[in-house]
Amino acid sequence: MTLKERITDDMKAAMRAKDSERLGAIRMLTAAMKQKEVDERIELDDAAVVAIVDKLLKQRKDSIEAFEKAGRHDLADKEKAEAQVLQIYLPARLSADEVAAQVKAIVAEVGASGPGDMGKVMGAAKARLAGKADMGQVSAAVKAALAG
Repeated sequence: MTLKERITDDMKAAMRAKDSERLGAIRMLTAAMKQKEVDERIELDDAAVVAIVDKLLKQRKDSIEAFEKAGRHDLADKEKAEAQVLQIYLPARLSADEVAAQVKAIVAEVGASGPGDMGKVMGAAKARLAGKADMGQVSAAVKAALAG
């Protein structure tokens, strides 16, 4: 079963259970998936779906931060609930140590030597670690590896 099929099945289950919060989050995800398919005229594979989930989670994280700064805890709680639903569709994340080890391997592969090579390393890291690790964490690991 592909990730896309699993999301559709979960949407149907949420409809049957009358779980409106979960259903809303899943519908938002399916809308984003359909939009991408229509815009680019492609059929999404699991990697593309994970990228969309990652993007939506980042949006939720930014919204939560903004709502909490503004004192709108009701809206922040709604965003947190959506983020929890979206989190289910991501593969297991790499730990900080695993990310650092992968980044060191990538730095050696591309022959990076200093902060000027950040773009080369991030390009390779994004290709290899997309969906498996938080890219903010990867970026910090790359900076640390190139500085040291």
